[in-house]
Amino acid sequence: MQCIRRQPKRTVSQENILLEQSRRVAALNGIRLGLKDDKDLKFLLKGSQLLKVKSSSWRKERFYKLQEDCKTIWQESKKVLRSPESQIFSIEDIRDVRSGHKTEGMEKYAKDVPEYRCFSIIFKDQRKNLDLIASSEDDANHWIAGLGKIIAHSNSMNQKQKLQHWIHTCLRKADKNKDNKMSLKELKDFLKEVNIEVDDYHAKKIFQHCDKSKTEALEDDEIEEFYKILTERKEIDIIFQMYSDPEGFMSCQNLVRFLYEVQQEEDAVVAAPALIQRYEPNERAKRGNAMTKDGFLMYLLSDEGNIFNPSHRKVYQDMTQPLSHYLVSSSHNTYLMEDQITGPSSTEAYIRALTKGCRCVELDCWDGPNSEPVIYHGYTLTSKILFSDVIKAIKNYAFQTSPYPVIISLENHCSVEQQKVMAQHMTTILQDMLLVAPVDGNKSHFPSPEQLKGKILVKGKKLSRQEDPINGNNNLEAEDVSDEDEAAEIEDESVKTKVEQKGKSDTLKLAKELSDTVVYCKSVHFEGFDDPNHPRAFYEMSSFSESKALKLAQESGTSFIHHNTRHLSRIYPAGWRTDSSNYSPVELWNVGCQIVALNFQTAGTEMDVYQGRFQDNGFSGYVLKPEFLRDEQTKFNPKSITEGMWGTKKKLLLKIISGQQLPKVNKSKNSIVDPKVTIEIHGVQQDNNKKQTKVIENNGFNPNWNEEFTFDIEIPALALVRFVVEDFDMSTKNDFIGQYTLPFTSLKQGYRHIHLLTKNGDPYSSSTLFVFVNIQDCD
Repeated sequence: MQCIRRQPKRTVSQENILLEQSRRVAALNGIRLGLKDDKDLKFLLKGSQLLKVKSSSWRKERFYKLQEDCKTIWQESKKVLRSPESQIFSIEDIRDVRSGHKTEGMEKYAKDVPEYRCFSIIFKDQRKNLDLIASSEDDANHWIAGLGKIIAHSNSMNQKQKLQHWIHTCLRKADKNKDNKMSLKELKDFLKEVNIEVDDYHAKKIFQHCDKSKTEALEDDEIEEFYKILTERKEIDIIFQMYSDPEGFMSCQNLVRFLYEVQQEEDAVVAAPALIQRYEPNERAKRGNAMTKDGFLMYLLSDEGNIFNPSHRKVYQDMTQPLSHYLVSSSHNTYLMEDQITGPSSTEAYIRALTKGCRCVELDCWDGPNSEPVIYHGYTLTSKILFSDVIKAIKNYAFQTSPYPVIISLENHCSVEQQKVMAQHMTTILQDMLLVAPVDGNKSHFPSPEQLKGKILVKGKKLSRQEDPINGNNNLEAEDVSDEDEAAEIEDESVKTKVEQKGKSDTLKLAKELSDTVVYCKSVHFEGFDDPNHPRAFYEMSSFSESKALKLAQESGTSFIHHNTRHLSRIYPAGWRTDSSNYSPVELWNVGCQIVALNFQTAGTEMDVYQGRFQDNGFSGYVLKPEFLRDEQTKFNPKSITEGMWGTKKKLLLKIISGQQLPKVNKSKNSIVDPKVTIEIHGVQQDNNKKQTKVIENNGFNPNWNEEFTFDIEIPALALVRFVVEDFDMSTKNDFIGQYTLPFTSLKQGYRHIHLLTKNGDPYSSSTLFVFVNIQDCD
């Protein structure tokens, strides 16, 4: 049995000294955040008792407190043997702080408490919401305002400030005895904390170099000297020296030359003085219209130094074309948080999808108790949520991320009576948002996203005798229409049994009230591509399983493209994907399919590529298809590419230079990552490619690769580039560290930083790759 050494008890004076040091550190971090003497920050640092709410019978008092790093929250726990790490969560993990009863948990379990005392913390990953009740309105306001300020100020910090904050936090963590000094052992612990393995000889060498006072401990200026050595970027120093004078200044003229020759910036003459004013910290250099090494690094770490074209962060494409000319960010079975068979359904899943830019959400509607329709995955054990609650969530979050139209894709299994309730809920809750008539009398083709701004469209079945939803309705009350039942396709034995027991019918009686909510998106079964002599109405659209759609793309690519210039097509995952896995959307985009629905709750390559495609055009959820996918006479076929107006072939040269502050994958103190980078091209078949760097052992802090790769890109308009960083493991599968995906057409050239994203698509605070990009026309 292992003996545990008891730490000697501190004296009162020692405790007071440590308390004072902690206050000073917290004050310094508050200043770094731009929140000096902020009353809300002071309240959070002091902490308070809050009621944690889990269910109608579980409501318990817990103490919550902001740590001195101003980055993490400590929460009291009564669980036995709970590790200290599990009692802390980072403010970087918070997606949102909502006041009042704005989560399902609060709505269900805290209705007896006034809204002004309630708030919820929503996390970025799949973690459950933290629902909390404060003892007073003032306390709740302090928490809501304080967390909001810290999140906003943290996000507005530049990369250098974030790095400084992080390193000083790690230094404080490594200072075990809290004496504000760093021994050699503490320095080695610190290096492990920041993800770098240094042998004893090198650690001692750095230590002795910084220990000018020869006291066997680093303090104050010596720690700052150590910080400078650690954060040195030699690869950037080399670039800077090529364009700077012996005194260490890059003149505005030389910066113009660098921007034009290396970064391929066409507006270099205008951009250079603006960059100096924005990023140069040295006032003397700024007055002389020049840049120092620090200013140059800050520029390269900024949005202007990003690999993603900053002008593509806003809507820049033509938004006045018909709806069928755009790819639309779309979610499958949006209500599910996990798998397709037993997982929970939640309105939170709709909120997450909509705030990720999703513009088409799915609602599987079934009869519920008390004449209230419910949403769940039919024939399965997934939990049920009220249709009305989902419509309220859509109303509240539809246009928070993008102003462009949202499509509600209805899979309707309800009785006529409950269909009328559905129509009533949509009409009364959505009000003017709900599109119930053609836009500007448009009766021959789709309106544009611009014309449909702020509008919610319904996709669903239409009564057959109302053959023309555009030109008015008749008085038919209800009628049988063909049934669409994706849930019945699930490849699960218990589901198949239930479908058989139900005695599935091919028809469904449709209420006129629900039919009337469908204007531009009438669901029909696919009977083959249009006969030119008898074309289908433009507003008729079909849904295809991924296998059916891929077969059509393989066998009739050009016909599918022609079809998609005039009609909308929705694709959904195969029935065997009961684990909510995803298929690659790229092949379907390549034939112009607009509504390629994925399981947004499932992280992975497919979702990375999806979010990469839709970060383009201002994250609006709508991306204009290339001209050759919008032309009704096009001869383009992605499976058999011939000469044509598909854009100039390109040669992409990529140099992976270095990485910065890669996160630890394994949280164990002694685990250091062995990173390698893989570059993937996703596009037409002949463009698909993958190349990788060597592995750098035991260095996640500042690995250097300096490796070059070239790729030939046949169809640039359809290509995406994905950078994946993994922790190499010889015996098991490599661990994911981070990734970044962007359209080829959004690449910036020259020396660029790639700001890596987590598995769930959220940005790391300071994890980057530094690369060089060059694009040339192929002969």
